[in-house]
Amino acid sequence: MQVRSTVGDYVIRVYESPDAWDPQRWDELLERQAQPSPFMRSAYLRALHASGSACAETGWQPFFLSLWQGDRMVAACALYQKHHSYGEYVFDWAWADAYRRNGLRYYPKLLSAVPFTPVPGARLLAQDEAARSALAQALVQTAADRGLSSLHVLFVDEIDAQALAQAGCMIRQGVQFHWSQLPEDPIEDFQDLLARLQREKRKKIQQEQRRVRDAGVTFTVHQGTAIDEALWTFFHACYTRTYLEHHSTPYLTRDFFARMASDMSENWLMFVAHHEGQPIACSLVALDPVRKHAYGRYWGALRSLPCLHFDACYYQPLTWCLREGYTRFEGGAQGEHKMARGLLPVTTRSAHWVADPRFAHAVDDFLQREGAHVGAYLDELREHNPFKGGVRAPA
Repeated sequence: MQVRSTVGDYVIRVYESPDAWDPQRWDELLERQAQPSPFMRSAYLRALHASGSACAETGWQPFFLSLWQGDRMVAACALYQKHHSYGEYVFDWAWADAYRRNGLRYYPKLLSAVPFTPVPGARLLAQDEAARSALAQALVQTAADRGLSSLHVLFVDEIDAQALAQAGCMIRQGVQFHWSQLPEDPIEDFQDLLARLQREKRKKIQQEQRRVRDAGVTFTVHQGTAIDEALWTFFHACYTRTYLEHHSTPYLTRDFFARMASDMSENWLMFVAHHEGQPIACSLVALDPVRKHAYGRYWGALRSLPCLHFDACYYQPLTWCLREGYTRFEGGAQGEHKMARGLLPVTTRSAHWVADPRFAHAVDDFLQREGAHVGAYLDELREHNPFKGGVRAPA
């Protein structure tokens, strides 16, 4: 740990390893936030680091920042000094290229995010709004003091976005697709969901599920400690193969998932597809059992069958969520095709600060134009609401 400086009445402390802080302090702060998620838990962040998935050797140098008043940690955030832009899902490759073409270094940069996890939620963990504002200022100050090109805080909730904007950050918008249960108009089960969709959408889903069923595929569902070591090993084999088939390198190591099984088993749900008595594919869903939120995370297959991906990643999880009383299912990054399956567009946000005034001006101009396009895109998507009469509002 290093004591770096102060901001207002707070002392800034920096941890160069996520193992260095008190996990109870961190998790208590997380639970005070309006939009916490399992991915910001201390155990999740530590597992990423200890497993070799997100660490200095893979270009994620931990630089976790906290604010203290006496012996109380009153604010904190997960922070990394990054030497590339992989695993972020908010793309700034063009910004990096513009720096390079002008003879400047874009990397390293400062990043606050959950590695490899495009799930919106709290990023600035603070006990109150004064501490949140000071933490946002401390992030900008830290990036400037270290001579870094920029600061990026990804997939922030609205509260954090406001604090970061007040600290001088530019806000960037994006789009994801989520399903939410509306209290005033609850959906009873998957058949009820289908009945509410427009006819062509309903028929398409029924046809896709029929193709999977007619191929002889069945599913088993495994939750928490029922996901044993053999299932985790099978899942990782599927996960790795799918990355390799897309000529990419899997981010998460087998050890990471072993740590999830050990330290956060209650947060995982697995759907395994079987064919001719053998497992052939699976999808992994993260759970927040307290808030009844589910997050589609990973998918992999050893054999390719038509429509299997849609069934394993959308229809099976949605069926489970409705049966178990879950109120939200997030389908992950990008994907207009999710709308036809009952997931609706929502706005995501990230915050960016750029040190060089010339580039800051150019980025701000770009974000203004991009934001207008995102707004028009959302309007267009909402005109194609898959529900009858467009009665279900976006989440």
